[in-house]
Parts: sequence; structure tokens; C-alpha cells
Amino acid sequence: MAYAHMAAVYDKLMADSPYDQWLDWVESNWEKGDKPKQVIDLGCGTGTIAIPLAKRGYRVTGVDLSAEMLAVAYDKMRQEQADVIWVEQDMRELELPVADAVISLCDSLSYLTEEEDVQETFRRVYAHLVEGGSFLFDVHSPYKMLHIFGDETFTYMDDEVSYIWQCFCDPLRLEVEHQLTFFIRQENGLYERMEEEHFQRAYQPIQLIRWLKDAGFEDIVLSADYSNQPPHEKSDRLFFAARKPKR
Repeated sequence: MAYAHMAAVYDKLMADSPYDQWLDWVESNWEKGDKPKQVIDLGCGTGTIAIPLAKRGYRVTGVDLSAEMLAVAYDKMRQEQADVIWVEQDMRELELPVADAVISLCDSLSYLTEEEDVQETFRRVYAHLVEGGSFLFDVHSPYKMLHIFGDETFTYMDDEVSYIWQCFCDPLRLEVEHQLTFFIRQENGLYERMEEEHFQRAYQPIQLIRWLKDAGFEDIVLSADYSNQPPHEKSDRLFFAARKPKR
């Protein structure tokens, strides 16, 4: 299962990721309308977005499919003296009380590799928002799948964890299979080898916008790379903001 082994070292491997830029983008969008009180974080992982939002005064529910990632998130929450509700749930089967905002960051939605799964998730999110509520998310771009992941191999090495990360791209589906081999140092000083497979797929922006509209969303804004600027042909991360209309 994805993130079963990776959960223990995920934060170390993602330490250089621009989480502050994700948070700034989210709050800059919320400043344009009614500031939410209750937030659902889909694909929350180890809580690196959910916990700071909770510490800023939002009531956050973190949703993830991986029990291992949620266990790490729970420990981090206790250490940082925050208050987040953690729920192990598939975003395609989301069933929670309604919220003022739903977010899904760090390309979590890119793990939905079938069109109907994306469409069902959009419908579920819409049903879980109050009128006027916002839906904010980011995904990998088609360009990133083809030209950054492609059929590349990446490596990382330090004293605690090393990995070999191989990517295999299906250009017709804009889908990438990530094959990861980890070597994680144990307490006895020896390294344990672990393997995981992850699959991600990109969709054309026009498809995602159409599916958002089909689900009922309006005021859809597309931007790229943590900014409020429109994407260009080499943008690697697409950001979407949408709103459930007020009746």
C-alpha cells in the first residue's frame, strides 16, 4: 500500500518542500471571501498543512487513506499542542459533516488515476461544502508528467535513509508509475530495504474545469506554481480555486 513504509521518513524526504507557499496561497484565496472556520484537508498526509492551520485558529479535519501517515500526523499534533480531527477515509467516499472550505494540496488529487474517480471526488467535495464554501487544490501538470518525471531515475542518500526512485511514464494517459526502493537505517545500525509503488496521473486543465462545473462549482480560477498567475506551457504544478454558489 502506498505510504505504508514511506510514512516514517516522509517528513524528512519532504523537508525542503515549500509548505509555507501552499499555506500562503490558501489563505490569500480565503481573504477574497468569507474566511472559513471549519476546514477539511483531503489527503492530509502527516499533517504538515493541517496542523499549522489549526494553530492559526481554523477547526481542521484531516482526511487520508493511509493509517500510517495519520499516525505520524497524530504524534506531530501532540508535540505541537494543536487540535486536529484525523479521519482515515477515501476521498472518493468522503462522508463527514459539511465545512466552510475543503483543501487538497501536495498533489493529493493526482493519485486519482481514473476520470470517474476525480469526478466523484468533486461531487463529494461539493456536497460537503456550505453554500459559498471554497474548494482549493493543486495537481501535477501534464508537462511535469511528461518532461520532469518522464522515464527518469532519482536518487537520495544520507545516513538515515536512502532511496532509488524510478519513474515510468505512459504518455497517452499522462500517468506515471513511481517505483521506490528505500534503505532505512534501523536502531541496530543496519539498513532495511523496503519497496513501494505509487501511481499518479495528470489531466488537462480544461477537463478539470469542466468536471468542477459539472459538479456544480463556479468562480473557478486556474493558476500555477504557488502564485495567482495563469499557467504557462512549462508550469509544473496547477492550482485551482472554486466555490459552491450561494442560493
